[in-house]
Amino acid sequence: QEHDKPPAVASGEMRINGKGKKLRKPRTIYSSLQLQALNQRFQQTQYLALPERAELAAQLGLTQTQVKIWFQNKRSKYKKIMKQG
Repeated sequence: QEHDKPPAVASGEMRINGKGKKLRKPRTIYSSLQLQALNQRFQQTQYLALPERAELAAQLGLTQTQVKIWFQNKRSKYKKIMKQG
């Protein structure tokens, strides 16, 4: 029956009540200690190999995905700043 179906899924994103609202995890709030370690590591290298990412995530109490996305965002910001001068 039609009303027994789960919420509509568009491009892999779960949607609620058909109004296009996405179910999202809350934004990660990094501690100053975590940010310090992440920034320090970014200054050494802008790209982490998988084992390095796993190790850093474990040290900081973050998931590998959180570390990966932080590095992606940081690289993006860094490139933007470099482009501006």
